[in-house]
Amino acid sequence: MKHRASPLTALAFTTTLLWSTTALAQPLAPVDKTFLEQAAENGHAEVSAGRLALTKARNPKVRDFAQRMVDEHTKVGEELRTLAAAKQQELPTEPSMLQKGKEMIIAGLGDETFDRRYLNQMGVEAYKSAIPLYEKTALESRDPEVKAFASKHLPALREHLQTAQDLKVSVDQRPASTK
Repeated sequence: MKHRASPLTALAFTTTLLWSTTALAQPLAPVDKTFLEQAAENGHAEVSAGRLALTKARNPKVRDFAQRMVDEHTKVGEELRTLAAAKQQELPTEPSMLQKGKEMIIAGLGDETFDRRYLNQMGVEAYKSAIPLYEKTALESRDPEVKAFASKHLPALREHLQTAQDLKVSVDQRPASTK
């Protein structure tokens, strides 16, 4: 014996299906979109400046830090792109114009001046601005996956800041151009 769905049952099923599909495809809140975009730009800036430091830094510890930033921010960037794709959000593919300008300025520096400015600008200053962005998102994001991403990566950002600060103190204490 075959059971046929009544038109009312079919309508209820269709309505439920449409509602659940719409609920899954809800657009991100503006605050979450902004976070994803800024996090992407920050990551691109870290990778780009890190690659520059790999060629220009004189201090081996600065080069080691730069390599670590390239590696870790590349990995986080891939995770961020996956999250954004799941949210149907396009991300910037490069640093912001301001970040590019800052990198151009340090690119023209030589000797230990480059090392100091790289650590200060792309280490200390960059993380001092990125950490509050991640903290705010970890607390206030409307999207649970965006909130989880920010929460997950906060400890590493704090550790990067501490490493950059410690390394900056070490580099600042070295006499300039003792070759």
